[in-house]
Amino acid sequence: MKILLTGSTGYIGKRLLPILIEAGHDVICCVRDVKRFNPPESLKKNVSVIKVDLLDEASLDAIPEDIDGAYYLVHSMSSEGDYTALEELSAINFRNALRKTNVQHLIYLGGIINESDLSKHLSSRKNVETELSKGDYNFTALRAGIIIGSGSASFEIIRDLVEKLPIMITPKWLTTKCQPIGVTDVIAFLSKSIFNPKTFNQNFDIGGPDVLSYKNMLLDFGKMRNLKRTIIIIPVMTPKLSSYWLYFVTSTSYNLATSLVSSMKVEVICRDNMLSTLLGVQPLSYKEALKKAFNKIDNDQTLSSWKDAYASSGLTFNISEFITVPSFGCFKDSRIRVMENRKNSIDKIWSIGGKTGWYYGTWLWKSRGVLDKFFGGVGLRRGRTNQAKINVGDSIDFWRVLYANKKEGHLLLFAEMKLPGEAWLEFKVVNNKLTQTATFRPLGLAGRLYWYSVLPFHGFIFNGMLKQITKYKRHKN
Repeated sequence: MKILLTGSTGYIGKRLLPILIEAGHDVICCVRDVKRFNPPESLKKNVSVIKVDLLDEASLDAIPEDIDGAYYLVHSMSSEGDYTALEELSAINFRNALRKTNVQHLIYLGGIINESDLSKHLSSRKNVETELSKGDYNFTALRAGIIIGSGSASFEIIRDLVEKLPIMITPKWLTTKCQPIGVTDVIAFLSKSIFNPKTFNQNFDIGGPDVLSYKNMLLDFGKMRNLKRTIIIIPVMTPKLSSYWLYFVTSTSYNLATSLVSSMKVEVICRDNMLSTLLGVQPLSYKEALKKAFNKIDNDQTLSSWKDAYASSGLTFNISEFITVPSFGCFKDSRIRVMENRKNSIDKIWSIGGKTGWYYGTWLWKSRGVLDKFFGGVGLRRGRTNQAKINVGDSIDFWRVLYANKKEGHLLLFAEMKLPGEAWLEFKVVNNKLTQTATFRPLGLAGRLYWYSVLPFHGFIFNGMLKQITKYKRHKN
């Protein structure tokens, strides 16, 4: 069967794609930026890619008529402005576009909406479900709460809080109850529901077997990591203060933190587990889902991470718009050094950021990350999804990967930190030399003042980094 997959570069979409292909389907992946889409070579035979922007009706003409099924896995929760209007318009445009196709079944992954008083985020998810359900096809809505898996936003936020704070002074929403579900179970429900008549024109809540408060989730996480944690709940922390608390302690963006805080005041508990019986899926417990997540992390096998989505930075841009580094009106810091061992230097470049760090002046990089957080940026906490592999579109600390070709020894990064301008960092190997170039396109006088203020630090930070990358330590026999 031929399936249309929206959200192909997202956390869930990346994990669902190989499962659909393994089941024998051909998948058409909808992406806003083709250069960001990098499926494994083993999948490409059964994958085709179309450029689609759900807010642009004309682009939806690219959807082929002969599709049999479709998944709607997109949201705009981290967007600036009124994301509810954007989500509604996207859903309406998509529904109208499907009317021109032969689609039989559409599946939507939304949020659990059993409370009468919903947050803005959950109300928007409910509205999207309503709009999508009006189409001329069989429709299934799967509603999930907290998703636990390596690289999931919920998992990473819990991890940040527990591993960094021995004592937590927290808002009262930590007593709210929810029903977490492992990401592998979400994928199982999604993949087994497609074309299944038992799921047609219905909505289902999906969750694990445990109903827990957010406080208990944090404490159970701590026990699993052998970390003793004390949580003190105070009733006076406002939603705004709660958002700032979440934003500064974790790797989440402020927009996402605000949406999460408003949603965490609402209980997200499943009505029943009817779908588990219908599809034969036995969801993992919360602790089992945590163990599975850490097993993937420990073996560097995280398939996708929310941090690689643009939601982690709050920015929306196409990589193709920035892949050509400008020269006019730009400041450049370019340095060249002979490499002692080509392979070793390229391996170092491909391990940069995250746990490895930036090879020189680590405290200055961290200080810049803290400063970025204070100005509403992403800081350094995003790290990287895989410490050895780099794909276009990945996040590396406060950078976004625009181009990555290890064979060529060419890596191009674009800054997502808060700056009065735009910045690129490029590593390029030619023969036995490495050229490291920092490019900054200033925005007005503030941009020029910024460049000259940091220029004194470039001399030893960039020079030290280049020296460490090109140095090769020979092992003694």
